[in-house]
Amino acid sequence: MLNFEDIKDAFEPFERLVEIEIEGEKRQVPENNSLLRCFQYLSIETVSYGDFCWNGDCLNCKVSIKKEDKQKDVISCRTKVEENMKIVKLSDEIKLS
Repeated sequence: MLNFEDIKDAFEPFERLVEIEIEGEKRQVPENNSLLRCFQYLSIETVSYGDFCWNGDCLNCKVSIKKEDKQKDVISCRTKVEENMKIVKLSDEIKLS
C-alpha cells in the first residue's frame, strides 16, 4: 500500500494546504501543485495506479472548473491548483476515495 512518503518527491514543494471544492465537497490539498497531483494527495492508491500519462496527451484527467458564472474544461495535469477553486465535474478516470 502506498503512502505519501513513498511518492512525496513527485510533488512540487509546498508549505501549506489550500482549500478547494470538488463536486460540492471542501477538501485540503497542497499548494503549488497540479490538480492531478492534488487528486493523488487525496487518493494515493487510485490516482497513482490510474490510467494517466501525466503530460496532457491522454486527456484522462480532464475536469470542469467553475469560475464566477463560467464553466471551463481543463486538463488537471497541466492546471495549477488555486485556493477556493471549484471543480464541478471529474473525469470518470479520476477516482477519489
